Amino acid sequence: MALHKNKMFGLRLLTRFLSSPGQKGFQHTNPRTLETLAFEEVRSSSTDKPHTYTAFVLHGLLGSRRNWRAFSRNIASFLSKSSPPSEWRMVLVDLRNHGKSAEVEGLDPPHNMFTAAKDLANLVKAQGWDWPDVVMGHSMGGKVALQFEQLWVLDSVPGKVSTDNSDGEVEKVLKTLQSLPSSIPSRSWLVNHMVELGFSKSLSEWIGTNIKKSGELETWAFNLDGVIQMFGSYRDTSYWSLLEHPPKGMEIGLVVAENSDRWEPDVLHRIESLAARESDESQGAFSLHVLPHSGHWVHVDNPKGLLDIVAPRIASISA
Repeated sequence: MALHKNKMFGLRLLTRFLSSPGQKGFQHTNPRTLETLAFEEVRSSSTDKPHTYTAFVLHGLLGSRRNWRAFSRNIASFLSKSSPPSEWRMVLVDLRNHGKSAEVEGLDPPHNMFTAAKDLANLVKAQGWDWPDVVMGHSMGGKVALQFEQLWVLDSVPGKVSTDNSDGEVEKVLKTLQSLPSSIPSRSWLVNHMVELGFSKSLSEWIGTNIKKSGELETWAFNLDGVIQMFGSYRDTSYWSLLEHPPKGMEIGLVVAENSDRWEPDVLHRIESLAARESDESQGAFSLHVLPHSGHWVHVDNPKGLLDIVAPRIASISA
């Protein structure tokens, strides 16, 4: 999450800076000719008041916006009942090559963290919105948020991701998906096939949620080639310099799941050292939060704990 601590309206000052020509190389074409990401808006069900603030919510690799629908509704409800209450619009985005955005023409290669963040900027401009007050990203979505620089980062390693000490499960999944036919016999066939290959039932069922009907056939809801390119960019891109020297007025919050298998000891030590530094008024801030009783799937394993960490900090923007 990023906010300007001395301004009641949070990111307004920062986002004007981010939208200036040439910032981070983001160049915006005419919105009328722009192909933009698929998205949906989630509000608290207990209010009909207009929203005052906006948060973007970004899913991870092979995910989609629907993965975060329930959590986003809960956080919007919490914020509308907080003291003082604040009305938030949660914009759930399908990143390029994922969900409904996989069907959008014009989201051309290269498929990497930079172009994924640029898609968000283009979406804002095309819709004529104010810039979001918060961007929250899980896993690969966390690195897209780091590229966008307004963020809460949920169980996403900020540096390059080494495969030396990992079991390579993601790579195995992607390689397996590449070996499958483009038309899948059925969801149950896919789940059984993945289990037979040694993947867990829960992972296989989650992969099965990425199938859609196309006429009489079952096909992937994502663009597999593009997803593989994005994973390579996620693995190879480092944002340590941003965490070490966040711009003045920005706060970066990183949530590490207690039982996550994504973190090497040296990476955790480096993050803990950054979080323990004395504050420096010449630059922004970095904070570390450990989510107990949770693996990598933070919004599934401990959604209440995640809400307790993130919601009060987001609410502070309107305080």
